[in-house]
Amino acid sequence: MATRTWRLPFIALMAALANILSVPPLALPLPFGVPLHFTQLPIIISGILAGSAAGLVTGAVGGLYMSLVVVRIPFIIGGLAILGFATGIFSKRFRPLYAGILAWLVQAPYTAVTDYIWFTLSPLQRAPQAALASLTPILTFLTIEVVVSSVLAEVVTRYLNKTRIIQKILANKS
Repeated sequence: MATRTWRLPFIALMAALANILSVPPLALPLPFGVPLHFTQLPIIISGILAGSAAGLVTGAVGGLYMSLVVVRIPFIIGGLAILGFATGIFSKRFRPLYAGILAWLVQAPYTAVTDYIWFTLSPLQRAPQAALASLTPILTFLTIEVVVSSVLAEVVTRYLNKTRIIQKILANKS
């Protein structure tokens, strides 16, 4: 029973952290004026440590601010939910670094299709060629963000497992 009681507060904490990390001033500036966000980091960690369902919920709730306030693309919520869910699945067989990257490979087609639809059918109404041209830099920067977040998730989860922090929390809850 103790293993289930910690998940809801953990999911809430990771989702809140994902929303906080999507705030533009907290992003690292990259060349060409594109910021590097760490929104994916808590979502990946949640999927690894708490499982695919927790990753899905963390991604969906953790994507609210980015989706509704920062870039105003509602499909982001679904994409981050896919990322968290797939990370949880892949983390059963692969180390965190690979689980996060493989999860991105599952999320990327969804992101490409929904962004294309958003750019062509939303108030933006870009021409199909312009929408496709917009996708390349977006997918490139998202790939960079996921790889960086996956590397950081590897470090964080190894530290948590080495120090047995999660096990200590679970022992105190039972």
